Amino acid sequence: MAVFINQGAIDAIIRTEHHDPFQVLGMHQTELNGKKFLVARAFLPDTVCTQIVDIKTGQRFPMARLDEAGFFEGMIPGRTDPFPYRLGVEYANGTTSEFFDSYSFMPTFGEIDAHLFNEGNHQRIYEKLGAHLQVMRYFDISIGGIGFTVWAPNARRVSVIGDFNTWDGRRHVMRSLGSSGVWEIFVPGLSTGQNYKFEVKLKNGALIEKCDPAALYAEVRPKTASRIYDIAGYEWGDGDWIRARAAKNWRKEPMSVYECHLGSFMRVLEEGNRFLTYRELAPKLADYLTATGYTHVELMPVTEHPLDISWGYQVTGYFAPTSRFGNPKDFMYLVDYLHKHGIGVILDWVPAHFPKDAHGLARFDGTALFEHSDPRLGEHKDWATLIFNFGRNEVKNFLISSALFWLDKYHIDGFRVDAVASMLYLDYSRRPGEWIPNKNGGHENLEAIEFLKYFNSIVYEKFPGIVTIAEESTAFPGVSKPCFLNGLGFGFKWNMGWMHDTLEYFSKDPIHRKYHHKDLTFPLVYAFTENFISPLSHDEVVHGKGSMINKMPGDFRQKFANLRLLYAYMWTMPGKKLLFMGSDFGQWNEWNCNQSLDWHLLGFHSHEGLHQLVTHLNWLYRSEPSLFQRDHEGEGFEWIDLRDSDSSIVSWIRRADNHDDLTVFIGNFTPISRSLYRMGVPRPGYYREILNTDSETYFGSNIGNYGGAWAEPLPWQNQPYSIQIELPPLGLLGFKPS
Repeated sequence: MAVFINQGAIDAIIRTEHHDPFQVLGMHQTELNGKKFLVARAFLPDTVCTQIVDIKTGQRFPMARLDEAGFFEGMIPGRTDPFPYRLGVEYANGTTSEFFDSYSFMPTFGEIDAHLFNEGNHQRIYEKLGAHLQVMRYFDISIGGIGFTVWAPNARRVSVIGDFNTWDGRRHVMRSLGSSGVWEIFVPGLSTGQNYKFEVKLKNGALIEKCDPAALYAEVRPKTASRIYDIAGYEWGDGDWIRARAAKNWRKEPMSVYECHLGSFMRVLEEGNRFLTYRELAPKLADYLTATGYTHVELMPVTEHPLDISWGYQVTGYFAPTSRFGNPKDFMYLVDYLHKHGIGVILDWVPAHFPKDAHGLARFDGTALFEHSDPRLGEHKDWATLIFNFGRNEVKNFLISSALFWLDKYHIDGFRVDAVASMLYLDYSRRPGEWIPNKNGGHENLEAIEFLKYFNSIVYEKFPGIVTIAEESTAFPGVSKPCFLNGLGFGFKWNMGWMHDTLEYFSKDPIHRKYHHKDLTFPLVYAFTENFISPLSHDEVVHGKGSMINKMPGDFRQKFANLRLLYAYMWTMPGKKLLFMGSDFGQWNEWNCNQSLDWHLLGFHSHEGLHQLVTHLNWLYRSEPSLFQRDHEGEGFEWIDLRDSDSSIVSWIRRADNHDDLTVFIGNFTPISRSLYRMGVPRPGYYREILNTDSETYFGSNIGNYGGAWAEPLPWQNQPYSIQIELPPLGLLGFKPS
């Protein structure tokens, strides 16, 4: 047979060094002695015999083996127009098979896709990058398979490897789409469930294996392969929730958030301490949240991650719910179930940094692709992680697309964005000489700031009614102001100052609290500069900090009284609420991500009483507009008295949008009860006692006011009226005027 290819091209294909294997492999029209022919080529290692099979006529054309490595070429005599074909092969072990040739299909990633991705504006790039079920038009036939696409602009070569090709990087070498940096290939006949990775040949010739940055699913750790999965087809039942959400203004709505780590919320100790699955968790979590009265659950990162003890904050799969608890549709079921039970789902999302694991994003194509090359810009020494290069369009596109993906495909109701402070400052946790100033000579990370603004603007535009929350611990201005007012555009910001000052105050023996009174009152000086959430998060109950109940001073009963007082103070002060799991029933042990919460404690009156109080606080918060409608407006709060430091007593008013709709509160932060204590109130009438943290129902001493008190026309504490009350020890009272 005549040979229509030179040895140099054959050698390049065999060494997987050819710059474009699609120019060589597959079916091509060629010419010899003025005559046109069709010729087909294939590189099939471990194959001894190969034929071209015309799938319409069944006619077979033999292919000659031009190299012992498995390079074949066959001429189709008398044919000049390409036609649909399959390759019929016999392997060295005697088995045979027949399949469509990947090198006879057009690209799955178009020029418009490439253009939008490279300029950072392909908002649905998650539908293009990664591994997706596709039906390709092959002449007049529809062929199903998997399209693989990955961004690796500095790679010498990229192949997809997996269960389907014996993990052999020679078999499915991908097509480079020029300056876009994208590589792609369509593998016909593949279906879901198979494992795969990308084999990347570096400029120096070294080979590395990477999981798919845009994978939809992954093997269960410690395995690291990506898995082909079709997320289409789940039948959602949360339409009413989604429609109602679109009209929500969460600044004016109650928001009480339960921070949850799915891996330790509840486990099955009898079965080797195994995780509950997403589907097992759904009713247990929904029932608990509904009974306790939370409006939202914030899931600590469920994006795929290799190390359990990272709690999910070192992400390798920005588009994949972790396989620890099931498959992607199982996670959809969890979200759907929670929505149908009236619970919003906030996802902890980590765009600040990523781990150095060899199979992940780090030096993905042998270069600092997702990260900066200079460690002064690209490395977090505190966490031994790498920082995203927010100035690179494709990196921004990758992250923005991740956020939109979770909102679109998983109906997530918003994001708590982790470690925002580390994104905003180039000198975050760095000494002089360990960071590089920005172009203006300052320490702000200008690229990260623009990224965050774009992120917030686009998610709120595309999905009205969702929320974004910044974990930001500095005084950076305008974190929760709109972008058009030069803010970062977040809906809310964690009030880390309130958390620190309040916990510092509560850690003191009550006899010393009068010297630290400002720790209790100072947060109200800046309470309305941002849309704050008051958090008592997982960070406060790990690494030797002690559980919430163990932070409290005093004997057994006083610890519970102090914690009830803390929670009531938090729930009745301005700001949305967040409480970490286990804290709401007084778990004694520090949180351990490797074991279940100590649910048995609810069998004791002390713990069950604390839980009953949190339940009542959530009910009160959700039912009293004065406690949520003006959370972020100074007009919704007024001190009655904040100066009684000697007695460690403070009192205040909360108001709704309707100025006449109000509640009043008073807190006694010492273990001394105050009989016939006089408190100023704003108007006459009967003040019904709607909250008493000292109730015996909550494991208190049951000092109270027998339902309420009548206001007297005696001005007090700059108020025109006053009531005389019994103020319990380490207790907080709430009153509603009639």
